[in-house]
Amino acid sequence: MVKLIQIMLKENLLTKNAISTLVKSRPPKKISFANLLAEDMIDLHTVEIFLAKKIRQGVILLAHLEKIDGIDIVPIIQEVAKALHIEYVDLDDVEIDMKLFAQVPYRQLLKFNIMPVEETDLNVLIVFDDPLDMAAQDAIQRLFPRKPIRIAISKPSQISAHLQRLEINESIKGLVTDIRKDLSSEGNTGDSDDSPAVLKLIEIILKSAIFSGASDIHIEATEKSCIIRTRVDGMLRQSFTFDKDIFNPLASRMKLLSNLDIAEKRKPQDGRFSTTVSKKDFDFRVSTLPTIFGESIVLRILDKSKAMIKLEEAGMSKFCYDRFSESIKVPYGIVLVTGPTGSGKTTTLYGALNAIKDVKDKIITVEDPVEYQMGGLQQVQVKASIGLSFSDALRSILRQDPDKIMIGEIRDKETLRIAIQAALTGHLVLSTLHTNDAISAVTRILDMGIEEYLVSGALVAIQAQRLVRKICTYCKKETILPATLLKDVQQFLPENPIFYVGEGCKECGHSGYKGREMISEVLTISETFSRLIANSASKEEMTKQAMEEGFINMFEDGVHKALEGKTTIEEIYRVARL
Repeated sequence: MVKLIQIMLKENLLTKNAISTLVKSRPPKKISFANLLAEDMIDLHTVEIFLAKKIRQGVILLAHLEKIDGIDIVPIIQEVAKALHIEYVDLDDVEIDMKLFAQVPYRQLLKFNIMPVEETDLNVLIVFDDPLDMAAQDAIQRLFPRKPIRIAISKPSQISAHLQRLEINESIKGLVTDIRKDLSSEGNTGDSDDSPAVLKLIEIILKSAIFSGASDIHIEATEKSCIIRTRVDGMLRQSFTFDKDIFNPLASRMKLLSNLDIAEKRKPQDGRFSTTVSKKDFDFRVSTLPTIFGESIVLRILDKSKAMIKLEEAGMSKFCYDRFSESIKVPYGIVLVTGPTGSGKTTTLYGALNAIKDVKDKIITVEDPVEYQMGGLQQVQVKASIGLSFSDALRSILRQDPDKIMIGEIRDKETLRIAIQAALTGHLVLSTLHTNDAISAVTRILDMGIEEYLVSGALVAIQAQRLVRKICTYCKKETILPATLLKDVQQFLPENPIFYVGEGCKECGHSGYKGREMISEVLTISETFSRLIANSASKEEMTKQAMEEGFINMFEDGVHKALEGKTTIEEIYRVARL
C-alpha cells in the first residue's frame, strides 16, 4: 500500500499536499486509497488504470489488491484481462466440470492457485490468479498434451474459496467410487438405495451442514453435475460438487428416508425424517420439486434440543425492545410481527410467548407447522388436507376460553377478521404478516378489506424486522467506507464514525460473517395514530405522525448496529431500504 502511494507520488498522479492534508486533519486520517478517494484527492478511474498497469508490469499481484480497503477490484481485474487479451471469469457464475477437475492433481491446483473450468473440442479453460506466471502455465499445459490451455483470470480469493470447497470432495472420493461400483453391480439401474456408501455420503452431508450452522440443505441436479449447497446465516454456500451420476442414488435414498414415492419425479412432494447427529436429535423437513435437469431437494433443519430464545436475546436494540415488550403486556389487542420469509418472525413470536406465559393464563397457538414444542402452551397443527385451516382452528380456539392466542401467519381476510374480532373481545392476539415495513402493515390490513374503525380499535403495535449477518469476531478489523456509501448514511452518523469488517478466516468460512443479528422497527399505535387509521389517512401522513412520536425506522436501527461494530453498512443495504 505505502509502496504504491510512493509510486503514484513519483509518477505525479498524486501530490504531497494531498498526503499532508490527510495527516494534518483532526483527528489525523490514515494514508489510504479509500481516504484519498473520499476526500476527492484522486480520481477512481486513475487509480484503477494505475493498479492494472502495475499488475501487468509485475510490480504487484492480483492477490495484493484484495488487501486494499475501499476499492472494488473487479474493474481492475477486467482492465488487466482486456490489456492481456484474456478472459475474466466470475467463478460464482460458471459451472465447474468435475471430470475436468479430477484430471488435475489437487496439490498442483493449490500450489498455483488455479481452477480448471471447462474443456471444449479446441482447448481447456483454466483460471489463474497470476496470468503472468509462465511456470504455472507450462506445468498445467503438460497435463493436457493434446489440447492448448486457454488462460483466464478471476479474483484470487474466489479461486481459493472454490478450491477449499472442492477439497472436501477429495476426501470422499472413495465413497463416490463405492457408489459407482454399487451402480455398476446393479446393472446401471440407478437404484442403489441399499448402498451403504450412499447412506455414509448422506451422513457426511448432514453432519457438514449442522456443524457449519446451516438452516437448510439444497441438493440440486444441474446439466453437468450434482451440487449440494447449504444456507448459513441466510446466504447459500456451495458445500459439495459431484458428477451427475451421483444424483439419482442420492435423491432416491433421501426420498426413502422421508417416506416419499421414489418413482414419482414429475410432481412436488413433501415429507420429513428424524436422525441423531453428534448425540443431538434433529428433524428434517424435506421438499422435492421437479426441474429440467432432475429434482431439486431441500431439507429444512430443525434442532429438537434448541432452547427457546429469550426476547431480550433476540438482538433488538434497547429502544425497540422496550417498546415491543411494553406492547405484549397489554391485556387485549393485536400485536403483529412483519417481515419476509426467513426474517426470524416465528422466533420473535416464541420469544414473546416465553416472556408473557403465566400459569394463570390459557395460551393457545395455531401454527403450520409446529416447529418447536413449548411448555405451558396448547399448540395446534394446521392440516389443510383434513379441512383444518387457520380460520377453522381459530374459530374452535375461541370456544376454548383462551386468554392469549398466537397465530403462526395471517394468510387471508377471513383469518385476519377473526383475529381482529378476538382482539376486540378481550384477547391478546400475536401473529405475523408479510409486509416490508411496520407502517405498510396498516395499509395492507385495510387493503384486505377490514374496516378502518376495527383496525384502529384492535391494533396495539407492529414490529417489522430483518436478519443481518454479524461480523466475525475472530477476523474483525476497522475499515474505511467508500465515499458513495458514506455520503448516503451521513445523516445518521456521529462525528468521525468508525466502521468494521470481517477479513475472512476459517472460523467464518472466509465470509467475514458469523451468526445473525436482528434489525427492527416498532410502531406503537397511540391515540393520535389510531385516529389517523380511523380517518383513512395516507401512508405519508402516518409516517409523519410516527416520526413525531419518536419512531426509528429499520435502516437507521441497522446503521446504529454497524456503528456498534455488530454488522456492516453493506449488510444493512442488502436487507433494508433508506
